[in-house]
Amino acid sequence: MSAADFQKLARLFPDETVTHSYLQHIELPGGGGTFALITLDNGLDHTKPTTLGPNTLVELGTLLEGLKERATRGEIVGVGVTGKPYFLVAGADLSAVKRLEEREDGLRMAQLGHDVYGTLAGLGVPSFAFINGLALGGGLEIALQSTYRTVSSGAGALGLPEAFLGLVPGWGGVYILPRLIGPENAVKVMIENPLSNNRTLSGPEAFHLGIADAMFEPADFLEQSIAWAAKVIAGETAPERKNAVDPSDPAVAGRWAQAVAEGRAFVEAKTSNASPAPGKVLDILEANRTMNSAESAALECETLAVLMQSDEFRSTVYAFLDLVQRRSKRPAGAPDRNLARPVTKVGVVGAGLMASQLALLFARRLQVPVVMMDIDQERVDKGVGYVRAEVDKLLSKKRISADAANRAKALVTGSVSKQAFADADFVIEAVFEELAVKKQVFAEVEAIVSPECILATNTSSLSVTAMADGLRHPERLLGFHFFNPVAVMPLLEVVRAPQTDDAVLATAFELAKALKKTAVLVKDAPAFVVNRILLRLMGEVIAAFDEGTPPDVADSALRPMGLPMSPFTLSAMVGLPVAQHVQESLHAGFGDRFPVSGNLKKLIDNGVKTLWVPGPDGVPVIPAETLSLMSFGTTPSTAEDVLRRTQDALAQEIGLMLSEGVVAGPEDIDLCVILGAGWPMFLGGITPYLDRVGASERINGKRFHAPGVASRPVPA
Repeated sequence: MSAADFQKLARLFPDETVTHSYLQHIELPGGGGTFALITLDNGLDHTKPTTLGPNTLVELGTLLEGLKERATRGEIVGVGVTGKPYFLVAGADLSAVKRLEEREDGLRMAQLGHDVYGTLAGLGVPSFAFINGLALGGGLEIALQSTYRTVSSGAGALGLPEAFLGLVPGWGGVYILPRLIGPENAVKVMIENPLSNNRTLSGPEAFHLGIADAMFEPADFLEQSIAWAAKVIAGETAPERKNAVDPSDPAVAGRWAQAVAEGRAFVEAKTSNASPAPGKVLDILEANRTMNSAESAALECETLAVLMQSDEFRSTVYAFLDLVQRRSKRPAGAPDRNLARPVTKVGVVGAGLMASQLALLFARRLQVPVVMMDIDQERVDKGVGYVRAEVDKLLSKKRISADAANRAKALVTGSVSKQAFADADFVIEAVFEELAVKKQVFAEVEAIVSPECILATNTSSLSVTAMADGLRHPERLLGFHFFNPVAVMPLLEVVRAPQTDDAVLATAFELAKALKKTAVLVKDAPAFVVNRILLRLMGEVIAAFDEGTPPDVADSALRPMGLPMSPFTLSAMVGLPVAQHVQESLHAGFGDRFPVSGNLKKLIDNGVKTLWVPGPDGVPVIPAETLSLMSFGTTPSTAEDVLRRTQDALAQEIGLMLSEGVVAGPEDIDLCVILGAGWPMFLGGITPYLDRVGASERINGKRFHAPGVASRPVPA
């Protein structure tokens, strides 16, 4: 087939932002012949990535077919593909792929990519990919289908994230990558990285693995790459592919099987196999060891056609594209950014772990002075010491330069007096979660700072309104709730109390952006969004446990949700005293929907901080002495009962949150749980999931979303 045979598919997308293929000819030195260089560019600014839609692929395929004819006539000696600054290609255009309603259209899209990439792989002259920047999914597969690859040392975000997106690498990646870098490394790139917060590779990491044959510095990357290609074409150099393997080798076959098995164990641990895509990647990898490339391509296309129609894929596109990529950049309810005030100095009340993490983040991202304050010099020194130690760790891992490390350490200082905040523009407290303590802190800080200084609380559950009561300027106070660990978790709940003014809010949103956090505007209500949902979830599971449900049944009942950790594991990470403290706050605010477990209270009163401890075989168990402190009912539930009970409780709580106006809409609930609680992308956020399982209609009498959002429309 030729690219022109796919015009019918391309016509379905008249509004596609086409990434054009621009061709130029370069005469290689020493009479080496004519080299054809293709630059992929969508004509947008350098913040808008290039993507691959049907029209883009047809244009590229048509150009490659013409180059293949010219290669046959001896008019060109090689072909190179590169991208506009900072991008090779970001992969398939998800906004186009999600509109492929029919399985046949999805199959044709997969076949179109293979047809175009097959032409690139079979030009009859060497082909080269010059990876100058981001290369994801189909973008990296363009490089893999080329004969040779170079990469910029400054390139970031290389990978095959399809397992994360609910798909499989469908244009040759599953076949080529394990042969190029070994099956173990291929599983890391295709499974472990995507399922670990969609981790990607840097240019040097890709070169080290063997994905690229040569690496050059960004300043003259293209010139060096073309010069290297000329030497390869002339036979003056050849890459060493030390990680490449022959899958027919019996030793490699054993490694292949082991890599697949370890990949399956990783998927089980990360997702409880609640999403089909990672398993399908491993199915193809396992099968294609004995296949040729055409057989593997057919399997990839069939698998893609099925997955494109799955609820998991549609859910992921909703979560990733509509929420994380779009709504997060335009926060609902955020005031005009022009109202924001400059922040030239930050004060942090407290020098404990959370306060120290905040100080480090503000110093690194804002690059302004940050002063930490605590009640004695020992605590202050410990907090400042933590910051400096963390900076040294970043330096040792080469994640920051020596100059950046020195600047960050110099920006963070400590004091035992709140007078150090006198010239601060923004002061945030991270002290003990007790309302009276926080009110005292703000009263003392307000007496020192200027009237324009913004005051923020990092509380996870207490009333911001109550904290503002009694302040001379209550309009300056807001909630600025980070999640732990601060450096990793992307969500920031910006809490507006009734008197918080727009300039304060606007400044908070601009700060969040500078801190590289996703801010969601939240009404002041107990536990805000994430903790309210998590505590309702945990409360139902613990209640079932207290009623007599065996602990292993209660703890594993939510596995179909594919959550990053089980309820009891989460409680162990948070710590029973902290979880119970928040639960008590919610019980005070909302009553019996958030019951306080008598069993957990007994454990806390006896100094027990976690239910689980590692057993002799590594499996968590509840020690006999812990069980002896507890009493249980006689109405155990099945796992199915606990799951349904939890689904219904979440549907009820979220319905109430929306009716109370805690956030602007269900999309903000979804964004919060995805970025603040690790809710799986393949579930599309919590509200589409509750729609799909029927809990929304069972409890609220209606869905949170119209049919078709994050799932296929329900037939009439």
